Amino acid sequence: MSNTPGDGNSPSQQTRRGFLRNAALAGGAAAALGTVGASALGTPAFAAADAKTGTWSPDPDSQQFTLAIMPDTQYQFWGSQDSVDAAPLEASLRYLINASSDQNNNVVFMAHLGDMTQDADPTSFKAVGKAFKVLDNHGVAYSVLAGNHDVTGDDSRGDSAYLQTMGPQRFKGNASFVASDPSGYNTAHKFQAAGKTWMVLALDWRTTDAGFAWANDMIKAHPKWPVIVTTHELVGPTYGDEVFPYKYGDPDDNAAFSAYGNTVWDKLINDNDQIFLTVNGHFWPTGRTTRQNAKGNDVYSHIANYQNRYYGGGAMMRLYHFDLARNTIDVETVNPWVESKAPEDRNELDNQIARVSFPTDVFSMPIDFEQRFASFIPPAVRPARPASKELVKGTLAYWRFDGLGADGTSLTAGQKVRDQSGKGNDLTVVVPTGTAADTLTWSADHHPDQPGHASLKFAGGRNPVHGAYLTTVDNAPLNAETFTSGYTIEAFVMIPADWNSGNNGNASMLSRGGSAGEAGKSGKNTNVNEPLAQLNITNNGREVQWNHYPTNTTYPTTNWSHGLPELQWHHIAVVNDGQFSKLYVAGSLVQDNPNRVSIGVTSLNRPWLFGAHTNKGTVDVVFHGNVGDVRIVNRALTIDEFMTKK
Repeated sequence: MSNTPGDGNSPSQQTRRGFLRNAALAGGAAAALGTVGASALGTPAFAAADAKTGTWSPDPDSQQFTLAIMPDTQYQFWGSQDSVDAAPLEASLRYLINASSDQNNNVVFMAHLGDMTQDADPTSFKAVGKAFKVLDNHGVAYSVLAGNHDVTGDDSRGDSAYLQTMGPQRFKGNASFVASDPSGYNTAHKFQAAGKTWMVLALDWRTTDAGFAWANDMIKAHPKWPVIVTTHELVGPTYGDEVFPYKYGDPDDNAAFSAYGNTVWDKLINDNDQIFLTVNGHFWPTGRTTRQNAKGNDVYSHIANYQNRYYGGGAMMRLYHFDLARNTIDVETVNPWVESKAPEDRNELDNQIARVSFPTDVFSMPIDFEQRFASFIPPAVRPARPASKELVKGTLAYWRFDGLGADGTSLTAGQKVRDQSGKGNDLTVVVPTGTAADTLTWSADHHPDQPGHASLKFAGGRNPVHGAYLTTVDNAPLNAETFTSGYTIEAFVMIPADWNSGNNGNASMLSRGGSAGEAGKSGKNTNVNEPLAQLNITNNGREVQWNHYPTNTTYPTTNWSHGLPELQWHHIAVVNDGQFSKLYVAGSLVQDNPNRVSIGVTSLNRPWLFGAHTNKGTVDVVFHGNVGDVRIVNRALTIDEFMTKK
């Protein structure tokens, strides 16, 4: 234990009695500051740990899973002083097993960060070994490592009480165990999660060159495994004091590599892009920093240590909730031992360590896993599919843009884009006088699940109106179609970073020529100047709007989505079953779908506009963004019939 990131070579001389006295004072300060309490993440607590232990059964395929970290439990195991209390550790270990089958947490692995004991005494390790037996008996995937209170010297030290009790022989029957180095002090483990195999390297408190060489070989032997490095010392805090952190500085960057930590960085982490996360104990208070490796990718390095808290932290755990669907890791810190007690049985200091909500202990880490792992797990690229495969029953029009022009080249006035359905609903490019050549260009960018691997890039807007667009040809059958039996309109779209609500809002990806007033429409929500149908990105938070005038009413029906993020491809679908219209984004039904009978779409036999919106029949804004494949079908499609189907 130490809190000086620059040295880390000798244990603190602070006595346990002094520690407990100071922890009590610190707890009072925490209460005064109001910094300890319920999880800031708002996640539900696991079921309280008790004597009943369930089954270890994590889901290896779920995109959501939890890595549990347990640091420095040394103050519970001081056998030479006849001071051993395994209850907190045992409660946490039972908790892990029970939480593995909780689908909201799905704990897949637990890593201890060293300083399992205070004194390295055989009696201390005997008690530790007995407590960990519950994990062995249930086949739990876990790792341990030696801290400076467990051993002396570096990993060439030879035999020790740690090695005899918690060495690699303990893991030989566990499916998560990969290997150990010849010394036995450096081990590699694996776990299955999100359909991938992940590696945890558990490194000794002081790894030698031989140990680093072995660790490098382990990574090279498993070139597609993301790697988490755990060790006792790596980074230390750059704020606070030994008793209690009163000031955090920047919570995302308030730690620094120790002298030894820089050795680990130079000899292992920097050149291995598979390593994306490191967690160590030893120092306090908790903190984190991010450093770029040789490939320029982020490596997140965190301190997790609670031995300075009441009851030595009570085997408190740091939980890393991975969510690959959201590209986020949510982190929280809990104490199963305290939470296993009835609220009325908890003392004042129990309550203060039940959950810790400092910004260094409860936080979220945005991380694009696919991008971060791309150098060693290349993203699977879905191949383009032939247009013929997308011509489902009832297809009236299908426009796609692959093979029609080089990336970045402009479309020219009068140029045709053929309707792949063969129904004759071809598009013609319209370039208004004075329009810049690059306002409508071919683009190789596309949605990853789009059949055609290309799109059109519109650089239009209003104030003044500018940009090129397309229309259906004058004799296109689609111009007269009223869709009274139902319809599905699908489009792929991406909103650029420079999209502006004032200049680009309410521009249409697709709109129907002719105004509501010309068609004799009136009544609630009617705007007589607007087109008869419009699929827009609105100026109200980049929401998708499908606004149309059905054949059975004189007023419109409007479907709305949530706001769409920029720089991200979206699949949009409007589905009408002959009575009701529903809007989908990414195959998900949005909330605002009016329960209003809306049969068909009124037509004045005018062309459809692709990438433009009209007011009083005149273009008033041109689309800004990319539009990929667009398909129109004369019936309601199911989600598994969308163009994104696998």
